[in-house]
Amino acid sequence: MSEFSFAPIGTIHSPWKEKFAVPRQPGLIQDGGGELHLLPPYNQPEAVRGLEGFSHLWVLFVFHQTMEGGWRPTVRPPRLGGNARMGVFATRSTFRPNPIGMSLVELKGIRCDKQQVILELGSLDLVDGTPVVDIKPYLPFAESVPDAQAGFAQHAPEASMAVRFSPEAQQQLAQQQQRYPHLERFIAQVLAQDPRPAYRKAESESREYAVWLLDFNVRWRVDSYGTEVIALDPR
Repeated sequence: MSEFSFAPIGTIHSPWKEKFAVPRQPGLIQDGGGELHLLPPYNQPEAVRGLEGFSHLWVLFVFHQTMEGGWRPTVRPPRLGGNARMGVFATRSTFRPNPIGMSLVELKGIRCDKQQVILELGSLDLVDGTPVVDIKPYLPFAESVPDAQAGFAQHAPEASMAVRFSPEAQQQLAQQQQRYPHLERFIAQVLAQDPRPAYRKAESESREYAVWLLDFNVRWRVDSYGTEVIALDPR
């Protein structure tokens, strides 16, 4: 059989600076939007003519941060607590024979300025810098199946982790109010998803975690009361 190679058509700009804490699917975090910057020679207004008439897009991309790990015939889906194994083709795992992913995202707008064509996107589940290999308009009549069955992932994951902010974190949030007016809500929604590895969630001892979001290294602690954001350290 033939082998294929694809050149990226664009690059994702998003608040997710590392794959840790990225939501499992798009649409789960209200303020987790971003942009798709088209690359030459695809950054032409003619290439997106008519796209403004669609509210959502399929974004096909490359799992560039995990592709060197190769593929695995079975994986441990986080939705099953990381304990049960499923066939890779029954999951959205990144460890695939071909490291291709797809996300359904909202198209909020299109900006064409000089040599730039930028698609403004809604809630994303893509790491900053993700290479995009294609986009396709979403067709509701053909691709919306209300009665479809989804195995072990029929419903959205719960976002039930209680999140609170330390006095230091609250002070840092206040300092960023003008630049990031929804920063507190964004961080709270991310951590309410409890992004810890599945094997850590059964631990009873308090432990500190950190993740890069936007321009901050967000540090938090999980204890018996839920999650406490300790500090937002700027880059």
